[in-house]
Amino acid sequence: MKGQEWYQTAEVAEEYEEKRFSGGGRLIDRREKRAVLEAIGPVDGKDVLEIACGTGRFTVMLAERGADIVGLDISAEMLQQGRKKAHAAGVADHLEFMRGDAARLPFPDDHFDAVMAMRFFHLADTPASFLAEMQRVSKDQVFFDTFNRFSTRSIYNWALPMGSRLYSRGEVESLLDSAGLGLAQEDHDFVLPYGFYRQIPGSVARTFRSADTSILGVRGLERLASVSYWNATVE
Repeated sequence: MKGQEWYQTAEVAEEYEEKRFSGGGRLIDRREKRAVLEAIGPVDGKDVLEIACGTGRFTVMLAERGADIVGLDISAEMLQQGRKKAHAAGVADHLEFMRGDAARLPFPDDHFDAVMAMRFFHLADTPASFLAEMQRVSKDQVFFDTFNRFSTRSIYNWALPMGSRLYSRGEVESLLDSAGLGLAQEDHDFVLPYGFYRQIPGSVARTFRSADTSILGVRGLERLASVSYWNATVE
């Protein structure tokens, strides 16, 4: 797994959200949370697993909406940040954070209503094995995102500390098929890569975001998106 040691440092965990989701990064945070909520739907009473939950951005959000959720991550430092967030939100008794390996999920088959992973598959060395595990423990739904190969993401990918795995649509379809998953819904966004938005103030980012959204609103131009959200069903 790319960046496994990097994500486990206390310094990275403590600064993770401030560096990525302040300024123009707030637009990314809002969009990702909307994507999750639209995909998972009403969550009250649902059993949900989030793998690679990191600092608990989505874990806590879903717990606040009534989900019975487990957040799993390999980094104890990230999980500690998530626990702090859960306590601050008053939902610490509504969720569970666990340290574990996404390649060997410690749950029986068909254990959760939905299994999700955000900001994960770009780090995966063996995405097929991870997706198969997600499918195994889910009764109904698997949701995840990918960074796209033929997009602006590829332009600066070399400059990232551990790089990223980029996916074509064909690769994602093949992974879904191999894992016994059927594609139920897809969404594509952000012509400009995340790294660009994180480097500019929020007021400036909104202008670029408006242009970005307009481009992707033209039929056929969704192929320019740097990020895709995949909502799949267990077959």
